[in-house]
Amino acid sequence: MAQTITVKVKLLPTTEQIQRLKQNSNEYIQVINMLVAEMVEEKKSTKKTTKDVPANLPSAVKNQAIKDAKSVFSTKVKKSKYTIVPILKKPVCVWNNQNYSFDFTHISIPLMVEGKSNRVKIRALFIDKDNRNFDLLKHKLGTLRITQNSGKWVAQISVTIPTTEKTGTRVLGVDLGLKVPAVAITEDDKVRFFGSGRENKYMKRKFRSVRKILGKQKKVNAIRNLDDKEQRWMKDKDHKISREIVNFAVENKISVIRLEQLTNIRQTTRTSRKNEKNLHTWCTR
Repeated sequence: MAQTITVKVKLLPTTEQIQRLKQNSNEYIQVINMLVAEMVEEKKSTKKTTKDVPANLPSAVKNQAIKDAKSVFSTKVKKSKYTIVPILKKPVCVWNNQNYSFDFTHISIPLMVEGKSNRVKIRALFIDKDNRNFDLLKHKLGTLRITQNSGKWVAQISVTIPTTEKTGTRVLGVDLGLKVPAVAITEDDKVRFFGSGRENKYMKRKFRSVRKILGKQKKVNAIRNLDDKEQRWMKDKDHKISREIVNFAVENKISVIRLEQLTNIRQTTRTSRKNEKNLHTWCTR
């Protein structure tokens, strides 16, 4: 048995590297959107290769974009019988595990430099407070996603960790969402719902409304204080839900809690205008 998690690493790119990351990230999602649109029109998956993709991206990155576009088409478009056509909005760039490396001070990736693919070393902060990242990154590595969150560049490395589950071990599966923040189900089909998606969306709308008023009044400090208050409220809700899940697990003599794979939870799609702001501002810590 194995579990896939995402290790987040803060990046400290130079000004020049930031420009290259922005260029690569924007082109990456443009390629995916273009390929998905073509597949929707033709009603079938693309057979294009990197040579058929006109983008200023390294071949390895083009190849990954083609894979991601096929995945979006099969899991979103075809599954919805063409009623949902996702459009990626948030700039992001992805490399497979054969096209990046790191030495715990830098991450090395291929980027386009003056029209040619060159490996670029970007300073990275791998050290966390308990050195947990060092241990996690010793396992099987998956894709590397680099994106910008709140002005900061972050690398997200997918890691597959083997689990040692013995016969008789009881497992609790937990699925995360917006309408219902968390749903837990045991192996004998006991189900419990946690949190209120309606309440969460109401509070998010309330905070956005107040923030809009303060923005018109140019009250910058008040907006910052409001943002801090919103984050505290969100973290409190997350903490209470996680505690309820643990209590439910204890009541049912659960040994392992397995979360859904969250590797691509921030991959931006316009599947619901009503939910998109809640998805991309919600706390994931």
